[in-house]
Amino acid sequence: MIKNVKIGTHDGTFHCDEALACFMLKTLPRYKDAVIVRSRDMNILDACDIVVDVGGEYNPSMHRYDHHMRDFNESVSTVIKKPGYDWTMKLSSAGLIYCHFGHEVIKHLIPQANDSDVEMIFKHIYDTFIKEIDGIDNGVTMFNEEPVYRIVTDLSSRVKLLNPAWNSKDINIDSQFFKAVELTGKELVQHINYVANAWLPAKSIVQEAIDKRFEVDPSGEIIELLQFVPWSEHLYAIEKEQNVQPPLKFVIFGNGANYRVRAIPVAPDSFVCRLFLPESWGGLHDEELVSVSGIKDAVFVHSKRFIGAHLTREGAITMARKALEIGKAI
Repeated sequence: MIKNVKIGTHDGTFHCDEALACFMLKTLPRYKDAVIVRSRDMNILDACDIVVDVGGEYNPSMHRYDHHMRDFNESVSTVIKKPGYDWTMKLSSAGLIYCHFGHEVIKHLIPQANDSDVEMIFKHIYDTFIKEIDGIDNGVTMFNEEPVYRIVTDLSSRVKLLNPAWNSKDINIDSQFFKAVELTGKELVQHINYVANAWLPAKSIVQEAIDKRFEVDPSGEIIELLQFVPWSEHLYAIEKEQNVQPPLKFVIFGNGANYRVRAIPVAPDSFVCRLFLPESWGGLHDEELVSVSGIKDAVFVHSKRFIGAHLTREGAITMARKALEIGKAI
């Protein structure tokens, strides 16, 4: 008789981290048909093949993945002891399972990905998805100066709402937990597919733009994207990897009818830019902007000066060049 594989987790109120941990495990062939057992009874948990978020033990060799112990302080950097895995935030059960099984999960979901792609997807998914869950579950303060992690999904709050309310009747909490497993899993798969199929292929386009930056302007501080792609994180990574100097200041992109000049921010999602468009241009449109800037067919500059537009590619490059000239003169 074939023994049923069992995944153990705690019963009662459930959270995003163990729901997602269970989903990740069940994507893998060896746990695909596993029964999820919800209990705090150690005799029951000891009979499980793998236990997450309960049990008072972190022991990968025994497949025990709890994170609630007083002395638990594991992070990505301590679990995956390799260069480039530098996150130091305390892990939840989702982060623990992701560290130990995430590469395998990604490879299973994106079988065409090579090892290098899997590493890049793993890191991006941790930084933009799993870290949020780790931070919320562990009560990590979100802000020092820049956010320690960013809220991208608020998945933890949506899982919380699946728990039966205090005055609900005839609601099976285990059934609600499996809804949470499905919800968290659907979101993870969606993010992995986006990163693998949209975000990752954009890197080569950003790389080409950086390689050709001196063809756009002799300063080397303006790049042109031949098509709009998610560019900012790739740009920072390439600058760091290749020691791009001087630092890039503006990105040009457009669709043939309208071209944008985007000032490069100091960090992803920030509106503080390395060099803003000129103060005198801020909030102006059309004829008024043309008059002040001296650039024919200029369309607008946002009042916060992080982005502007021109009718033509050449005009957008001219806006960026003039912004560089004015900025360096100040």
